[in-house]
Amino acid sequence: MNPELPPQPSLQGMRDILLPPAVSLTPATPAWAVLGAVLLALLLWLAWRGGRHWRREAYRRDARRAVDAVASSGDFATLPALVKRTALAAFPREAVAGLSGADWAAFLRRTAPRARLTEEQALALARLPYLAPAEARTAGPAALAAASGWIAHHDRAA
Repeated sequence: MNPELPPQPSLQGMRDILLPPAVSLTPATPAWAVLGAVLLALLLWLAWRGGRHWRREAYRRDARRAVDAVASSGDFATLPALVKRTALAAFPREAVAGLSGADWAAFLRRTAPRARLTEEQALALARLPYLAPAEARTAGPAALAAASGWIAHHDRAA
């Protein structure tokens, strides 16, 4: 019993597989192009705003680094001048330069409500330059907390 095998097809009779046309990478409708342009414009605008915000907040980053240096060195006498310079960078000179004592403490509390400065902290920072060295070391931690809180959370002048 030798069943006959079917004849083998020849390569000459075979045809190539028909492939579909290549998929285009361009959008099928103009709406996708418009959406892409709008998204690109939005991303560029957000990048511009982020860069502008980064540059505007440079004074705050510098002040935070200076407060960290004061905290590590324990030289609390430089804190009031540091906070005053920071305030002059964020507010008009006329509103800041002439303030001292209780008026300066009230300004600090008024311009940074999110810092939740107590009156004692703000007054410790305001009176620090006028204290004797022993008293300044005692008031230093409260002034440091007030300075770092105000620098981190003050609202800029509109």
